[in-house]
Amino acid sequence: MNKEFWENRYKNNQTGWDVGKITTPLKEYIDQIENKDLTILIPGAGNGHEFDYLIQKGFSNITVIDIAEQPIEALKKRNPNCTKNFIQGDFFELENKFDLVLEQTFFCALNPLLRDKYATKMHSLVKESGKITGLLFDFPLTEAGPPFGGSKEEYLKLFSEKFTIKTLEKAYNSIKPRKDTELFFIFEKK
Repeated sequence: MNKEFWENRYKNNQTGWDVGKITTPLKEYIDQIENKDLTILIPGAGNGHEFDYLIQKGFSNITVIDIAEQPIEALKKRNPNCTKNFIQGDFFELENKFDLVLEQTFFCALNPLLRDKYATKMHSLVKESGKITGLLFDFPLTEAGPPFGGSKEEYLKLFSEKFTIKTLEKAYNSIKPRKDTELFFIFEKK
C-alpha cells in the first residue's frame, strides 16, 4: 500500500471511505472547539472534507498531508488561498508539532504492522498537552483491508503508554453505513 496503490485508488474512483462530506462525529467535535488558533494536522486526509469544514469554521492553522497527489491537488483547487497548508508526502517523515490531530480513516488504512510506528510518530507530532481525536474502526482485525479493523482493547494497549485515554467509546453519532463500527476517541499526550 504505497503511493502508487493510493494513486490508483483515486484514479479508479475506489474511494469507498469518502462519504462526500465531514462525518458527524468530527463535525460535532470541531463545533465545540473555541480556540481557532490551534495548530491542526489531518493525516491521510484524502479529499479533505475535514479541512474544508475547519476553514468554514474560521480555523487557519491546518496542515493536511496525504501520500497521494490527486487529493492534494483537488484540495488546492478548492482552496487556492490555502495551498501552503497541503503536503503531498509520507506522514512518517513529517516533523512539525501540532495541538490537535484529527484522525478519520487514516489509521485503519495503514498496514497493521505500522500501528506501533503510528503511535510513536503521533506522540512525536503532538505538542505537550496536545491531542489526537477522531474515529477508529471497531470490528475484527482483517487482512482484507484497507480498511483494517481493530478493537478497543488493542487501541488501549497501543496508545496508553504514550497518551492519556480521555475518551474511547462507541460513537453514538456515526453515519449510517458505519453505525456500531466506530469508536470515538480523545487521546492526550503524556
